[in-house]
Amino acid sequence: MPASTTDILTHVRRIELRTSKLANDLMVGAYNSQFKGRGMNFEELREYVPGDDVRTIDWNVTARMRRPFVKLHREERELSVLLVLDVSASGDFGSTQRTKREVAAEIAGTLAFSAIRNGDKVGLLLFSEEVELFLPPKKGRRHLLRVIRESLFFPPRRRGTRIGSALSFLNHVMHRRSIVFLISDFLHGSGDGKRDIFQEIGRTNSRHDLVCIQLQDDRERALPESGMLVVEDMETGEVIEVDSTRESVRDAFAASVARTQETLDRALMQSGVDMLRLGATDDHATALQHFFEHRRRR
Repeated sequence: MPASTTDILTHVRRIELRTSKLANDLMVGAYNSQFKGRGMNFEELREYVPGDDVRTIDWNVTARMRRPFVKLHREERELSVLLVLDVSASGDFGSTQRTKREVAAEIAGTLAFSAIRNGDKVGLLLFSEEVELFLPPKKGRRHLLRVIRESLFFPPRRRGTRIGSALSFLNHVMHRRSIVFLISDFLHGSGDGKRDIFQEIGRTNSRHDLVCIQLQDDRERALPESGMLVVEDMETGEVIEVDSTRESVRDAFAASVARTQETLDRALMQSGVDMLRLGATDDHATALQHFFEHRRRR
């Protein structure tokens, strides 16, 4: 990662130009069709009159008053988007030219530009084992550039991951229904039990529109046949030696990864949460565009 102020500004500017172009060329239309006007604010409760949509009847009030009442809502034209980024140590890994954190920052920048161009506010929550940084949703280019800069360069205090704690914090500070993009590799949960994570994911999706974006690296899904390997867990510091020439070792590793992925997929499906998986070399803007279009059609 660049260290000097000049390098940081240069890097942020490069990300700004790239993500702005991706948002203009691909994302804004797909984002707009998926999210614009989806928020609804309660406006009034009144007695039912012939011609009202029966789906708007408030059955609790109707039962108490013994005559039908309907709830009316006003479409909310301005939405809030919150980018929730995992900045734990595993994000510093990358078997290609870019680390997962750099990929995450570019995805966040593309989403942020799409939201800003759509007239929405954008916020940022960075987390590891604890909430590292929270920027409340705002508009404006200066705020947008800070979102990109912090996504890339904020130095986390802790190395581990607690997704459940980050979502719990989000649910306490974001009272208004928002669009939440949770960007993580979903590999670790030190301090979080799986049940805690999935319960908090379900709770967040019931209050907001939650989309999970999983970042994957090929080397974390399959071991290469490269002799004796020294493998370090970047979050815990644990180091083990692995004989990758043995097919049984490679198969056991792949099977373990598949089981973990299956557990995650099943839990998200049960919670009604959509998942998009992206690799370091994927064209993520096109993938996001197709993802949003698929959600809209569904």
